[in-house]
Amino acid sequence: MPLMRKLLSTDAPGAVLLVRLIVAGVFLSEGIQKFLFPADLGVGRFMKIGIPSPEFMAPFVGVCEILCGALILIGLVARFASLVMIINMLVAIGTTKIPLLVSKGFWSFAHEARVDYSMLLGCLFLLIVGAGSLSFDARMRREKSTLGRDTL
Repeated sequence: MPLMRKLLSTDAPGAVLLVRLIVAGVFLSEGIQKFLFPADLGVGRFMKIGIPSPEFMAPFVGVCEILCGALILIGLVARFASLVMIINMLVAIGTTKIPLLVSKGFWSFAHEARVDYSMLLGCLFLLIVGAGSLSFDARMRREKSTLGRDTL
């Protein structure tokens, strides 16, 4: 199966839209806030947690969160966008939550990591099942199948 066909394929029900809405909403919001509040959530935060080249990485991550959030929202190449955000979440957990686990223990970690963990699992879900029947991915697949060009 060609790569593009795999990226667009989904047999998941339309209810997957609910997962896409929450995942996309959080990523869009967080990406935008990196630009609105750079000292607290953008470059300043990246400097504080020791991310290399924070002046580049904070805007880069913000743009990725906005773009991938938008792609997940409309269900366009949602698997690829989810994979990018899985990497984003693993870095976020590794740089901000694991140190908390080591320094303050499990319950403090569990409290602070709840959104990160939920976003990671939401993206894993979307990576596995795809964007669902109410998505641009599904629409593009249906159109290609209807035209008899099921060779994406």
